[in-house]
Amino acid sequence: MNNEVTGKKLNLLLFSGEYDKALAALTIANAAREIGVEVTMFCAFWGLFLLRDPEKMTLEDKTAYEKMFHTITPKGPEQLPLSKMNIAGVGKAMLEDMMEDSKTPPLIAFLKGAIKNGVKFYGCKMSIEVMGFKEEEFIPEMKIMTAKDYLKDALNSDMQLFV
Repeated sequence: MNNEVTGKKLNLLLFSGEYDKALAALTIANAAREIGVEVTMFCAFWGLFLLRDPEKMTLEDKTAYEKMFHTITPKGPEQLPLSKMNIAGVGKAMLEDMMEDSKTPPLIAFLKGAIKNGVKFYGCKMSIEVMGFKEEEFIPEMKIMTAKDYLKDALNSDMQLFV
């Protein structure tokens, strides 16, 4: 039986900045790529934290609000909290241990796999501007896209998912 799906496109909108939701979105993205589906992931507001590169973050040319926001938000995928039962990070540590016990890779491995598999990542232009981020603070695979361009992509997709 042929497991390839040709000519299909999946659009994921990641609005959540939480570990388990990002993990679910990346699991779906990677599975879709494995069966030949083209995948785009549009990250808006809190979803942008998945694509932040902790090594490239800067406070240069930022307002006082942007600097404060910078200090209290996740610096990248490794710092994302759980959506439920985070318990000051204890719940996330437990989940990560459970994932390791079941030989499930961590979130960063799913992100690297999605990049390697050709998932296209986009950051919401307005979200980036409002939150005071700079394009260079993100992984190089992310391109900035307007909401209008996102809608064109989503409307030309066979499936849209909002996470």
